[in-house]
Amino acid sequence: MGLSTQQQILIEQRVANEAKSIGVAYVLWFFLGLLGAHRFYLGRKGSGAAMLALAVIGILSAPVGGTVLLAGVAIWALVDAFLIPGLVQAHKNDIRRNLGIEAMISYAAFCLKKTSKWAQADKQRFISQRISGR
Repeated sequence: MGLSTQQQILIEQRVANEAKSIGVAYVLWFFLGLLGAHRFYLGRKGSGAAMLALAVIGILSAPVGGTVLLAGVAIWALVDAFLIPGLVQAHKNDIRRNLGIEAMISYAAFCLKKTSKWAQADKQRFISQRISGR
């Protein structure tokens, strides 16, 4: 069961509205890249937390060799400069996939409701029982 053209258009509109901005990601990368802010923004909370933790540990332990950690985080951040467009696209694909699944589930639920042989009186009785708490 595929999505209708109208559903696909609505999904693409929502993807455009909810998508992350490459520009914002690069600004965060430029100013707070060593702290993983761009990764948090792009929904990569685990790797963002790892960058943040490594940077903080590196700063706190800089007098005793923590600069190695900071160098590693700096290399990671430099590599991220090239990965940001792909991360933004992956985020859009995640949104698109989730909205597609949601649309199919909604459509399936609508079809089940539409084809149900449950009598209207039974539906009303069930609803009134649920409301009254019995």
